[in-house]
Amino acid sequence: MPIGPATGGDVAPTERDGVMLHQERVGSGPRVVLVHGFTQTSRSWAAIAVALAPHHEVVLVDAPGHAGSANVRADLVTGAAMLGAVGGRATYVGYSMGARLCLHLALARPDLVTRLVLVSGTAGIDDADERAARRADDDALAASIERDGVPAFLDHWLAQPLFARSGAGAAHRAPAQTLERQDRLRNTTAGLASSLRLAGTGSQAPLWSRLDELTMPVSLMAGADDAKFVALAERMARAIGDHADVSIVTGAAHAVPLDVPEAVVAVVVAQAT
Repeated sequence: MPIGPATGGDVAPTERDGVMLHQERVGSGPRVVLVHGFTQTSRSWAAIAVALAPHHEVVLVDAPGHAGSANVRADLVTGAAMLGAVGGRATYVGYSMGARLCLHLALARPDLVTRLVLVSGTAGIDDADERAARRADDDALAASIERDGVPAFLDHWLAQPLFARSGAGAAHRAPAQTLERQDRLRNTTAGLASSLRLAGTGSQAPLWSRLDELTMPVSLMAGADDAKFVALAERMARAIGDHADVSIVTGAAHAVPLDVPEAVVAVVVAQAT
């Protein structure tokens, strides 16, 4: 099943308080909302959406500051509200930045989130000084995008060890690497800079003390090669309680949905009933 405005799918904007948030819907069945990471777009989920669409209604959202939502300016709280307006009641699956948006939505509107899948996510930085330092780093990165442009920034961003490919992940992603980068180039300088400043990890208020408010089933995923986020997933599961489970994905680093998409599909299918 083709994914993307040029090849098919029900593409429509969603309006909240006069601001348009871009979305695409494919398939039918129980609804699953997919929310991408920083510098990605809704099309980054293509392989996963194709696998889910035969038995699920899949809603792919361009997050604030990205692709079709490049002109949207929203912090995590407002962005989560806009996400809920797009997705309605559904299973929400978020990767990295998308996980932060989905977590905020689940805490603010648990009535909309039947199940939650957080991939390479965090509940925030506890220490105020560390959080301030990360916020300064995010601002510096935003300034570098404004100075150097999106192509140069992507070269820097994707070269980080965080996104290193190894094992199955390397074999899977190599053929699609060029197309993946071309898709990210649909993002704009202003959109990415605003996303970093408004919805970067440094801007996220720590939510650790609120995780026990989550009552829906929660799946936490991390790549086995991403030790920092493995530890975060395990810590989040302990804070949430018995209705949380953890999946550590072999052959994946931070970008689990790109490294081993079938692992994400398996968790979503198990959860989205």
